Amino acid sequence: MDPEALDELCAGLRSFLQAEVVGRHQSFRAGQHDLYDATGRYRPDILRSMREVRQASAAAGYFAALAPEEVGGGGLGFQALYRMWEAVFEFCGAEYWLGHQALSHWSRGPSHLYMAATPDLRAEILPDLLAGTTTTCFAMSEPDAGSDIWRMSTVARPVEGGWLLNGTKQWVTNSPYADWVLVFAVTDRALFQTKRGGLTGFVIPASSEGFRVDSVISMFGHAGGDEGILSFQEVFVPQRQVLGQPHDGLKLALSGVSMGRMYNSGRAVGMAKWALAKALAYAEDRVTFGRPLIENQAISFPLAESAMEVHAARLMGLDAARALDAGRPARALVSMSKAYSTETAVRALDRAVQVHGAMGFANETALSQAWQAMRRTCVADGSSEMMRVQIVKHLRSHGLAF
Repeated sequence: MDPEALDELCAGLRSFLQAEVVGRHQSFRAGQHDLYDATGRYRPDILRSMREVRQASAAAGYFAALAPEEVGGGGLGFQALYRMWEAVFEFCGAEYWLGHQALSHWSRGPSHLYMAATPDLRAEILPDLLAGTTTTCFAMSEPDAGSDIWRMSTVARPVEGGWLLNGTKQWVTNSPYADWVLVFAVTDRALFQTKRGGLTGFVIPASSEGFRVDSVISMFGHAGGDEGILSFQEVFVPQRQVLGQPHDGLKLALSGVSMGRMYNSGRAVGMAKWALAKALAYAEDRVTFGRPLIENQAISFPLAESAMEVHAARLMGLDAARALDAGRPARALVSMSKAYSTETAVRALDRAVQVHGAMGFANETALSQAWQAMRRTCVADGSSEMMRVQIVKHLRSHGLAF
């Protein structure tokens, strides 16, 4: 997709957000601390509003634009993925958070993972996913197996007609609300111990007997959240619900890594631009000691620093996206982009809070909520430390040939 077409696409997306998201937020202006019920889950009216935004976006042609054509999406590629998520977060920031539902994230909606599903499973799941009516979650991490997947202990054993699944998953985004669960388990222990395979992917309905969301994980002092701890106790999975070939699920599980990291890169740059714009506007309007704050170098120079870093992060992300679209190995570029962009966003938000003074901590600015969300991205989809490990591996094997 050429840059001009992408510009038009993102402009249309921003118009959609203005029309469909901003008005829906009028009843949620008090902030994010009253969005949960007694169990820590989003209230029914919040979930309904999220679904309405997804469905409106699907009707407008944006929601599944990034999913592969093979599963009914637009197949627009990594540059579009980067630019569209950047546009969403630059427009919405943390203020209009319903807008974050406007695009299908690969782990929550229609994605490349369903290219490995059986035809009848696709027919059952995809229509509602594409319409934004239902959602999924991606269950990989465990209490003792995060970045080190070779410590995974969830297992599935073959039985007549399918598999029996047992284990625990943790830090599973959207799991308290998902209609379908994509879960990975050890199915060949001997092969798994060689670190060459032995994992299998399964898709189960959240209504499956033996499946349970044990708890919602709340963070940063919030009363609820989006992450959950899941348990599987003798969950029967019919053969038709296996993703791809048995014991070959590792490649499938890791196939979304670049998407997740490019999503976080675009998200971080968009959020940083949102924060920088808010800080600039406040510094121009706020008068202290007879002049606008922006005229004080102690205020203006940190904002200039943010502008330089955000621009560099954006160029880094676009370069990685172009490499992925061209089919080039881009692990180091993606790792650089993810680490630098997310860390840049945290710094930009911290500076924006400082410029606002006490107002920077007020719920109405949404800056503290944005900082919390961005601080999490320095760990999600591969921590900053893991990104540096990947970069060093590239340096040792390929030098500076990026």
